Amino acid sequence: MTDDAAPLPTLDDLLATARVVALPLVTRFRGIDVREAMLFEGPEGWTEFSPFAEYDDDEASAWLAAAVDFGWTAPPPALRDRIPVNATVPAVDPDSVGAVLARFPGCRTAKVKVGGGDEPLSADVARVRAVRHALGPEGRIRVDANGGWNVDEAEHAIHALAPFDLEYVEQPCATVAELAEIGVRVKYMGIPIAADESVRRADDPLAVAEAGAADLLVIKAQPLGGIRRALRIIAAAGLPVVVSSALDTSVGLAMGARLAASVPSLDYDCGLGTASLLAADVTRDPLLPVDGAIEVRRVLPDPALLQRYDAGPERTDWWIERLGRAHAVLADARS
Repeated sequence: MTDDAAPLPTLDDLLATARVVALPLVTRFRGIDVREAMLFEGPEGWTEFSPFAEYDDDEASAWLAAAVDFGWTAPPPALRDRIPVNATVPAVDPDSVGAVLARFPGCRTAKVKVGGGDEPLSADVARVRAVRHALGPEGRIRVDANGGWNVDEAEHAIHALAPFDLEYVEQPCATVAELAEIGVRVKYMGIPIAADESVRRADDPLAVAEAGAADLLVIKAQPLGGIRRALRIIAAAGLPVVVSSALDTSVGLAMGARLAASVPSLDYDCGLGTASLLAADVTRDPLLPVDGAIEVRRVLPDPALLQRYDAGPERTDWWIERLGRAHAVLADARS
């Protein structure tokens, strides 16, 4: 256990306040229509444990470490009280782009999902074209392929999307070696390559930086084990960063916002406006973008909303069992 890691609460301590919610999404995203999350309250306030369902117990234990860090340890000093955020455009048809962007008032940057396995490149081009038309020439567009292309596909796609003046391309390919190769191939185009999955789902989150395979890193507090560990990774990598969310509730977004507030240099708009993708939240005062930014603050869940969006006995039991397994992995790693 690192010197600044929060002591691990007992499983009973976590379960004493645990609530599991199932929040509907406005638009299907990451293949889901409902986002489930477990929330519990620590001495510092409410915190979130919400690894995606397909993640194994080892990965989930990092998310639990982040929840404990945020709920049981005072955060590092904040350097800013508002975080500029980007709009997030799922894999929608071009006619739906305007409605999506309207949910992100004041945002000057849009991240557009591309590279979906069921869609042709022409659909990605049409979506990005619609976003450029909506934002105008001064808007910023970044695209995210979630590692969905091989190197040749990525090169072809980046050429096709380059006329829309891309800020960067996020995780065009799955592996560090592929990221390094595509970076070389498109270097002359001046379009930076960002790494996301190669940081948060890697055994060594610094490997992509050490290999020179990315120009910037997308950093997420929950998958990386919490604010303090994420800050150490940022310092060691020495690259610009974008702090992003994992489709969290506003409780989890508060953790991401506090991480972004503690980063010494924040040159890019952050991916922390995703409460706008939720059709419901756990608080009456969600962390929605206002004038293109979200506040840095703790979030207090509303008991009536926790009840309304309760995930039900079967899913709650599933999350309790998962919490127990992740807790055992984390306890073993810290022993």
